[in-house]
Amino acid sequence: MIREFSSADVLFIVMAVRWTLILSAIAFAGGAIGGLIIALARTSGNVWLRGFSAGFIRLFQGTPLLMQLFLVYFGLAVMGFPINPLIAAAIALTLHASAYLGEIWRGSIDAVPSGQSEASFALSLSYFNRMRYVVLPQAMRLSVAPTVGFLVQLIKGTSLASIIGFAELTRAGQIVNNATFQPFLVFGIVAALYFILCWPLSVLSRRLEARMRLAITR
Repeated sequence: MIREFSSADVLFIVMAVRWTLILSAIAFAGGAIGGLIIALARTSGNVWLRGFSAGFIRLFQGTPLLMQLFLVYFGLAVMGFPINPLIAAAIALTLHASAYLGEIWRGSIDAVPSGQSEASFALSLSYFNRMRYVVLPQAMRLSVAPTVGFLVQLIKGTSLASIIGFAELTRAGQIVNNATFQPFLVFGIVAALYFILCWPLSVLSRRLEARMRLAITR
């Protein structure tokens, strides 16, 4: 039975923002760890590590995030390992973020002038110390803007978790719309909340990119 849209519905939608933020934080934190491992593997001297990391990136960048969510959630259930939607979404989004952040950070590592690595090698620094003290600090500075830009995409990507029943912002909007049949109003509120979450990050990303271009031209 269709009912009237009320302030309680607005509160329900707004409260769902916390689950979008929680899922985004988990996926970004896990993706940062996985992405760093992938980036280091892609730039290592080991052929097997480079091949594995390249295949990982191609797999997760070349397949839809929605399919990855389905495979984790329904695939594990078919194999006898049912998990709740939050864990399934966190795993899928972490793998997704690992591939993209790994490629972003690999590009940043490659962008560090080769003379820096050569100088640290001449000083007999180990690979670990060369990366820790010379290459990664410079690469991190180069990667800040694209990393923030990807975080915006990740926040928006959490909306796909609604497909497997996870009650984040988009799913909350679907629940309210099914009860009130006010799609323009309900999803207008949902869109506004996504805008509030993502717009400041988008502005920050553009400013960081502009600052980086200015620093390069000087």
